[in-house]
Amino acid sequence: MKKGIHPNYHRCKVTCLTCGTTFETGSTLNEIKVDTCSHCHSFYTGKLTFTADTGRVAKFRKKLAASESAKQGK
Repeated sequence: MKKGIHPNYHRCKVTCLTCGTTFETGSTLNEIKVDTCSHCHSFYTGKLTFTADTGRVAKFRKKLAASESAKQGK
């Protein structure tokens, strides 16, 4: 491998925002935050759970609800 062209690869901490589980993995980042991990995902646990909507989907739903209420108010 050529020297000086590759990013630094080191141990990083992964934190699940849904259940709070943390574990370590290798990455070029110092810390990774994920919405769902294998400890709380319904595919791995066999239980159906609802997580808090964060990000683009929640933002879209909020805008959609606002536009629908504005249409009904006319």
